[in-house]
Amino acid sequence: MLDDLKLWAGRLRRDVVALWIAARDRRTPLAAKLVAGFVAAYALSPIDLIPDFIPVLGFVDDLIVLPLGIALVLRMIPPALMDEFRNTATAMTKPKSLMAALGFVCVWMIVIFVALKLTILR
Repeated sequence: MLDDLKLWAGRLRRDVVALWIAARDRRTPLAAKLVAGFVAAYALSPIDLIPDFIPVLGFVDDLIVLPLGIALVLRMIPPALMDEFRNTATAMTKPKSLMAALGFVCVWMIVIFVALKLTILR
């Protein structure tokens, strides 16, 4: 059971890097590039849209949103091309998306501002 979970996590990590590669490859269809770029940026960002310290909800993105996003992109990219991206991803270290982190910080700042505006700053 634990070995299966480690194998699944390893494949998930590899696929996220493969999506990061796919989003930058000219052979990837445009719609797949956009979705792959979003999923990879979300997964590689050091800051989550839903922080992990929030009970239950914090891990929903990691356990549900990422696998669903990956599954969607896998349907959009030709299998032979995805195999190539996976092979390249296996040899790479995990990249980080600082721009995505900045984007999520901006989203949280907007959410906090709107919440304050609606409650306190009336």
